[in-house]
Amino acid sequence: MLTTLGISNYRSLRDLVIPLKHLNVITGPNGSGKSNLYRALRLLADTAQGRIITSVAREGGLQSTLWAGPESLSRDMKPGEQPVQGTRRKHPVCLRLGFASDEFGYLIDMGLPQPGSSAFGLDPEIKRELIWYGSLPRPSTTLVDRNHCVVRVKDSEKGWNVVTHNLASFDSMMTHIADPRTAPETLSLRESIRAWRFYDHFRTDHASPARVPQVGTRTTVLADDGADLAAAMQTIREIGDSAALDRAVADAFPSARVRIEVDSGRFTLAMEQHGMLRPLQASELSDGTLRYLLWVAALLTPRPPSLIVLNEPETSLHPDLLEALGRLIGQASRRSQVIVVTHSAALLGSLARESEYHPITLEKKLGETSIVGMRDLDRPEWRWPAR
Repeated sequence: MLTTLGISNYRSLRDLVIPLKHLNVITGPNGSGKSNLYRALRLLADTAQGRIITSVAREGGLQSTLWAGPESLSRDMKPGEQPVQGTRRKHPVCLRLGFASDEFGYLIDMGLPQPGSSAFGLDPEIKRELIWYGSLPRPSTTLVDRNHCVVRVKDSEKGWNVVTHNLASFDSMMTHIADPRTAPETLSLRESIRAWRFYDHFRTDHASPARVPQVGTRTTVLADDGADLAAAMQTIREIGDSAALDRAVADAFPSARVRIEVDSGRFTLAMEQHGMLRPLQASELSDGTLRYLLWVAALLTPRPPSLIVLNEPETSLHPDLLEALGRLIGQASRRSQVIVVTHSAALLGSLARESEYHPITLEKKLGETSIVGMRDLDRPEWRWPAR
């Protein structure tokens, strides 16, 4: 389980350190930084997929993703006052992301390339990466250390072992130094991050892939776009908690039941409803009904990942469905760590009844996102290593 999330210089997240528990609910007014937090988490997950540089470039390059305000803000500065601009920087330009967990921690530090050194000027360079054991990176707890192009792995008997002297600035050690013999910690952490699931804005329009028959194979984890909904539902029926599936559907739609129709290997979702003479095909369901069923398939996965991140799951759902959705999310948080980004008061009210409920309310002052009510003494201990 992740215990701390650290983000520095990503858009409005100038210096944010967040404590995490089992069921974390991120809320706040529009423009407070909720979407930035969600996107920063996705960037962090992209390190394990080998595409973080591509993802940053797609956002407009490092210059577009960096904190746009001054290097530091005065505590005495009041709204409406202008901070001093154009002063000489004291620290390198950097975008830093990291987390600590019950076992390993990881961080990545990216900076600007040398001017004119390449035509790929929007691509950031990876300056530093660390994997450590415990809550904080210390020399004694560091297991894998990447400093520019040099990667070292700590051996319990021989001390530090240099794995490579020439790792490219656009390659993460998470994908290039993940050998089960020389760097088992890197491999273990990489596979754990690759299992994280992110879900936001399922397509439910008339051309949504979830509405049409799909070739079905055993699907233990719903795809990000929900295209394999029918196969995921049937997998829950066969190797997952079929009774929980029936309860979740009936919780939102009393006396309703989902079934999967199979024709020549193609799976189609159908829903039996009270008073209807025939089951309705997925193509006939309302947007809200289909979206709720997508959440059921995502949250009742037979192989729960260590982390599930949900971005505004209330979208397109009638307020009457949010109580049932909250109970479904609460049930999922007993098997996986869950982070929910929402601004729905109804969903917040439902989630607040869960024993593991951990609210995190964001606000923005002088362009910087912070956590409401968090004092310096409440902030988790966190440190970024020097380059």
